[in-house]
This record gives sequence, C-alpha cells and structure tokens, in this order.
Amino acid sequence: EQEKTPALPSGELRINGKGKKLRKPRTIYSSLQLQALNQRFQQTQYLALPERAELAAQLGLTQTQVKIWFQNKRSKYKKILKQG
Repeated sequence: EQEKTPALPSGELRINGKGKKLRKPRTIYSSLQLQALNQRFQQTQYLALPERAELAAQLGLTQTQVKIWFQNKRSKYKKILKQG
C-alpha cells in the first residue's frame, strides 16, 4: 500500500509526521507580467476585488498571486521610503 501524506485542517501538508511544511514552488513572473503589475502599481497601490480578478485573468495569474505581489510591492515601497 502507498502511504499518503496527511493534510492537516490548516491545509498544511506534513512529511512523515515530522512537521515540515511542503511549500508551493515560488512563482516566477514573466517580464510582461512584471511590466503590467508594476504599471498598475504606479496607478494605484491597492486593488479592489474586481480589479484584481480582471488583472489576474489578463495576466494568466491567480488572484492570490496578484494579491501577494501587491502586498510585497507595497512592503518594499514603504521600506524604500523609510530609508529616504
């Protein structure tokens, strides 16, 4: 019998019950996707749900990928502003 990796209620996957999380591989954005994301970020730093859904569909990304990209970009932007 094959042993299945158990999924916890939190959605985390564990290997051999040792508490190591299986993570999704890091998203690699194409240059066209990055260009469009950066362009949109210059217009607005926050996207409403319909805007996020539309942008994700246009770029072939998930809404979560777009949301997290914007979160990370805002964080980096604030850090740069703080440094002067």
